[in-house]
Amino acid sequence: MAEEKKEEFWRWTESNWNNPDIDWKNSKFITVGIDVGSVSSQSVIMTDGKIFAYSNMRTGSDSPDSARNALKYALEATDMPEDRMDYCIGTGYGRVNVPFADRSITEIACHARGANFIYGSKVRTVLDVGGQDIKAIQCDEKGKVTNFLMNDKCAAGTGRGMEVFSDLLGVPINEVGDRSFEFKGDEPAAVSSTCVVYAKSEANGLLRKGWTKEEVLAAYCKAMAERIYSLVERVGVQPEFAVTGGMAKNRGVMERVMPMIGLERMKTEWDTQIAGAAGAALFGYSLCQRGKGRKK
Repeated sequence: MAEEKKEEFWRWTESNWNNPDIDWKNSKFITVGIDVGSVSSQSVIMTDGKIFAYSNMRTGSDSPDSARNALKYALEATDMPEDRMDYCIGTGYGRVNVPFADRSITEIACHARGANFIYGSKVRTVLDVGGQDIKAIQCDEKGKVTNFLMNDKCAAGTGRGMEVFSDLLGVPINEVGDRSFEFKGDEPAAVSSTCVVYAKSEANGLLRKGWTKEEVLAAYCKAMAERIYSLVERVGVQPEFAVTGGMAKNRGVMERVMPMIGLERMKTEWDTQIAGAAGAALFGYSLCQRGKGRKK
């Protein structure tokens, strides 16, 4: 008898997209940004500084393969050949392992530049909650970094931490934010542990005491919000405020942290996870305009 496959509640939905209104054949410069993170990888293809196509998928165990897969997934819905690109920049944890990149740039610089693009030039503070770290970034009207703080000591308060909790409680990760508000009574206190390992133990203890899954999710989302706020508070928040990364999609955390910050969060039509790759593609476009593109 075949072993029943365990459901993976942490798995979020991968996606790709392309703009049918752009004819890449009429473009002067085609640039690509590849953001290989610890949990997710994104590829953004730009034609003359406009987003033509992108992909957002889970990072595998091999960074070079993740980079190739992300680009292939972005190209999937287009008829553009890979060798048409004029410049490629790698960013993220795996930026040095993008085999077809012309150079690499830090994710901090790329997220600031990308947030400036997907949210607009009024952005001054960018919060990026990645798979295994949190970054609070200040930037100017051109998306240039002016200051930043980063917390990468452990996975608490990050996307990976949320994946662990999703699996622990058996709640699909796309439902965590909404479910964290579906409980009766007052908002529970945040879980006290900052380490994911200890927070898991505390959550199990709360479940044994009779807490519902929704109450435990609320307590963890609140703890994540408080952890994020402590970093943002240290760097200082200047309006306008934008959030990049997968955590921007989790209302359980965002709707708890924004009242602490005291600002409205900026809105965007773009997938918040592509900011880093978009910034990388924009850096590539700037280099092409200065004559640094690949020789054909």
